[in-house]
Amino acid sequence: MSRLSIGIDIGGTGIKGGLVDVESGEFVGERIRVLTPEGGEPEDIATVTRDIIEQLDAPLTTPVGVAFPSAIRHGVTMLAANISQRWIGFEAEQFFENALEREIHFINDADAAGFAEVKFGAARDRDGLVIMTTLGTGIGSALIYNGVLIPNSELGHLEIDGVDAETRASAVAREREGISYAEWAVRLQRYYSHVEMLFSPDLFLVGGGVSKSHEQFLPLLDLRTPIIPATLFNRAGTLGAAALAAGPN
Repeated sequence: MSRLSIGIDIGGTGIKGGLVDVESGEFVGERIRVLTPEGGEPEDIATVTRDIIEQLDAPLTTPVGVAFPSAIRHGVTMLAANISQRWIGFEAEQFFENALEREIHFINDADAAGFAEVKFGAARDRDGLVIMTTLGTGIGSALIYNGVLIPNSELGHLEIDGVDAETRASAVAREREGISYAEWAVRLQRYYSHVEMLFSPDLFLVGGGVSKSHEQFLPLLDLRTPIIPATLFNRAGTLGAAALAAGPN
């Protein structure tokens, strides 16, 4: 028997939403994507989110998960990336519940994506510690141990060689500096070796748009831990938000 939940994935450029069967990881009906309102103010984003939920036409009792580009502590957004600075220290979960007139669950976007890959994607049925990293504008991360999410890891901000790791090893850093995949892989090797030393994970997952070109750089890495590409791509945040809002079976 299916269980349905709504997933919303808020990004700096777009907001995606869908109704999800959290047993199968499949979308039910149309997926919706709209542009993030210019300036990324809380009121404007809440209005767009409400419009998306209304279009999905789900019962008021349907759980709602919202993935957001920030560390989130007890419903408070602690950071702001490519959106209004008002989100820093903002009571986001309570604000959205008031605006949407329903209970919701606010989730870091990388955490949502990682959880989706473990529940529905490339790491399905994998035990132990799975570390997902998203290589994009920065480096997002998610830690899932035996199916349980450990939130707000922010492993892109590890200090390696005196700098934030993501300033040298993100996908945007490679593009900005115009280096080859082979040159970038040297930086990734330094990063993943450091994370491996700290956590001894059972699996690395690599997400972000650049993961579609994984054959260009993942085979160049020499790690004890298996490292594989994510498979859900831009669906991951929405699916993970929905699954986390639905809770355990």
